[in-house]
Amino acid sequence: MTPAARTTAVCGADALPLGAGYAPCHHGEILQGVFLDGDGRRCAGLVTLPMTGPGSSAEFVRRPGTAPQALTVVPADRTKAARAAALAVAECAQRTGQPPCGGELRLTSDIPVGLGMGSSTSDVIATVRAVADSYGLRLAPGTVARIAVRAESACDPLMLDDRPVLFAQREGRVLEVLGPALPPLVVVGCTLGGGAPVDTLSLPVHEPGDSDVRAWERMRTRLRRAVATGDVQLLGQVATASARRGQQVLGHPEFDALTCIARRVGAAGVQIAHSGAVAGMLFDPAAPGLRHRVRSCLRALDAHGIPATRTFTTTKELLNGPAHRGVDRPAGPDTPRRPARLPAL
Repeated sequence: MTPAARTTAVCGADALPLGAGYAPCHHGEILQGVFLDGDGRRCAGLVTLPMTGPGSSAEFVRRPGTAPQALTVVPADRTKAARAAALAVAECAQRTGQPPCGGELRLTSDIPVGLGMGSSTSDVIATVRAVADSYGLRLAPGTVARIAVRAESACDPLMLDDRPVLFAQREGRVLEVLGPALPPLVVVGCTLGGGAPVDTLSLPVHEPGDSDVRAWERMRTRLRRAVATGDVQLLGQVATASARRGQQVLGHPEFDALTCIARRVGAAGVQIAHSGAVAGMLFDPAAPGLRHRVRSCLRALDAHGIPATRTFTTTKELLNGPAHRGVDRPAGPDTPRRPARLPAL
């Protein structure tokens, strides 16, 4: 049994099983599209850009003997997490031979909502881990992914480690492990469209043709090569090409300005969340004059009225970089919560 799953006194003399869980966020996608799986079947897939710092924490107090419907969630508006908790209880109860029961789930998060950083998936994964912990279990990533997809229809690969993977978000499975780690990157984060949440359900549906799938497969091959060789410039080209295709649906008016700034300051490329307003300028940390490039990038973003949020690396925080103010963002329609601040460097 994990330490957090030890029986904890919560109601006077009564002792109830308590579990805890945590999940990180991401910074949007490097690559997103429709790809072929091992059987040649089309699958929507994505490769996310990892980001340390913001995350979701969950605590679950299990109440044996109560009905499964006696499940409370604080805050009460975390509907996807509530579904995940019920599904996780059923899974864990079956594994331990116990009847499903109710309980109380408490969530805290500092992930901005509606920017495409995986806030709802982070809530869901933290919840599943907390429920499993209350049973003294640790569920495999594939099981967590299956529950997450059932809870929110599609999920990000936040239940996995930091290895870059092409992930089928609507099926909860890995299409390909692209390599052991992404090349080191310095990312200057920013928000588009005033940081307004993107309602993905209202976006136009584009049915990809064979030529689209072939183009995404070429990007997949190039990204695999970039990871294998540590080629930041090639990775940036793939991210920019993927973001450009995404504009057919998202249509961010700032996209041309972003790509122009990237060329002018010597960034490797641009990445944009496919389901939100967060974006990043990608830099090679080994490039000469990095700090000058980053400062020039920040000044150019400011001149174009594009709010900078956070400068970070895919390996560790850039401790002495330029400081910029974080930005509060409103909650999305299906994941209401207190607006969170994207920490600035």
